[in-house]
Amino acid sequence: MTDVLARIAPGAWAWIQGDGSWWIGNAGLVAGDEGDILIDTCATETRTRRFLDQVKAVRPGSPIRFAVNTHLHGDHTHGNSLLPGSTIIVGHSQMRAGLAEDTIIDGCPPFWNPVPDWGGVRKRLPSVTYEDRLVLHSGSTEVHVVHPGCVAHTPGDSVAFVPAAGTLFTGDLLFHGVTPLVFMGSLDGALRSLDRIAEFDADVVVPGHGAVLRREDLDAVLEAHRRYYRLIRTAARAGVAAGIPPLEAARRAELGDFAAFPDAERIVLNLHRAYVEITDGTFDLLAAFEDAVLYHGAPLPTSV
Repeated sequence: MTDVLARIAPGAWAWIQGDGSWWIGNAGLVAGDEGDILIDTCATETRTRRFLDQVKAVRPGSPIRFAVNTHLHGDHTHGNSLLPGSTIIVGHSQMRAGLAEDTIIDGCPPFWNPVPDWGGVRKRLPSVTYEDRLVLHSGSTEVHVVHPGCVAHTPGDSVAFVPAAGTLFTGDLLFHGVTPLVFMGSLDGALRSLDRIAEFDADVVVPGHGAVLRREDLDAVLEAHRRYYRLIRTAARAGVAAGIPPLEAARRAELGDFAAFPDAERIVLNLHRAYVEITDGTFDLLAAFEDAVLYHGAPLPTSV
């Protein structure tokens, strides 16, 4: 799958990158009468400039008025600094706080191969934050930015709903055909967020990673997420009861259909989070990634 800015509804486009694996997430564009709205940016300078070039091609002369960050992770935020200074960046308050503390843009640890080259990007935080929901207006265009009401993929997730286009951008609350990831959030919260996604009257759904969904396909993808999260919870409970660490629990787990998804090693990261939720322990990010590399047998592959 090649990177493409595809029109998915009247006045809405999705930027779909590759297979949606490590560091290559989706983004979006919504046309506004008084300037356009971006949904997320990309991890590297090269990818973000490619995205922005296509935005200019489909919306020549239209300024980027707003950019919504669906969560703090760099594959959705590093490109913020390449946006015009006049662009207003919007995110949840906890998303802004988390990005302020994130240091990975300053030097990526060697858990991936090749280690991503961010290029000439720097950290740029949202200048507008919210707690529950807000509505962005650009002339007659509205984009509803909504928190799921719980810690899910991260503490500060947002979805962006465009009522006039019947389009929902979910950020990383949804992964389509790619292994979900909740290591910086909550397994139980991620499960609850799926019900919230189903409540939107959306004909088109853009996940954080993977191909765009139509409404008729959404229920199956939501149920696949539920099965995966329940698999993680079952493996975690069994591992804690047996007194074995998350890496061993991951090696014992039967992934079934999910074994064919990109980034199957994320089970280790997810189990580290699930163990913390069960034992009320402390999450060790470095240990979780070290175990994921051991599970995979090598540094995690990237194509950034």
